[in-house]
Amino acid sequence: MINKIGMVGVGTMGHGIAQVAAEKGFDVFLRDLDDARTKAAVARIEKNWDRLVEKAKMTAEQKAQAASRLKPCKGYQDLSGVELLIEAITENADQKKSLFRELGSLVNPSALFASNTSSISITQLAAASGRPEKFCGMHFFNPVPLMALVEVIRGLQTSDEAYHTVFEVAKALGKTPAAVKDSPGFAVNRLLLPFINEAFFTLQEGIADAETIDQVMKLGCNHPMGPLALADFVGLDVTLAALEVLHRDLGDDKYRPCPLLRKYVESGRYGKKTGRGVYNYTG
Repeated sequence: MINKIGMVGVGTMGHGIAQVAAEKGFDVFLRDLDDARTKAAVARIEKNWDRLVEKAKMTAEQKAQAASRLKPCKGYQDLSGVELLIEAITENADQKKSLFRELGSLVNPSALFASNTSSISITQLAAASGRPEKFCGMHFFNPVPLMALVEVIRGLQTSDEAYHTVFEVAKALGKTPAAVKDSPGFAVNRLLLPFINEAFFTLQEGIADAETIDQVMKLGCNHPMGPLALADFVGLDVTLAALEVLHRDLGDDKYRPCPLLRKYVESGRYGKKTGRGVYNYTG
């Protein structure tokens, strides 16, 4: 069984994965681009635990035990002894491939690799890692501590043993793993992204304003969050990048990103994380 998890990229998604793994008893070796970002992720996780203690959802002792399992690293070389390495850097295929080539030469050859990509080919990333038979996709959902699903994606050369091990790790993290084939967008985003994209077209064409679009989907379809608010929460930049992957790799214009979505991203309006997306969060 896996005991030591490496976490590379501890931003929005990565810090949540690290938090859950430490809570569930795994030693978590984490590293971001630099020391400052790595320390910031640890501080963010500890702040989340403080809130749980305040709400009596975690004891101070449980927090201390979980915190002791967080192992911030000075560099990628400190990840050499992990048994499963999970990547959650920016959604860019070239950057991910470059990272896995570097990690492939630093991390123990017996270790499994996984990517938290939401749309990029697992087979491509696995080839870059130099250990394609030990490579899977582990697509978590935001916010990781609250969302139950993990898509577990098998690449073309992923071994049965590696796939089974990653599946069991997802269960040990308290998640429900879903077996998904390696295809652009996998299962969730293959369904979700066209839905969000169509909401932007509806907004662009003036059929309804943003609040109305979100309200009709919440009240008419019983969705907990409207598609435009959800896109702001996920990040409009991430949404656009994933749509571009679907459009390019599937070659179907039904996945063509809405020009309005592209304009928001070009203007720096990425959603909640920048204070402005479809909606304004600065107030």
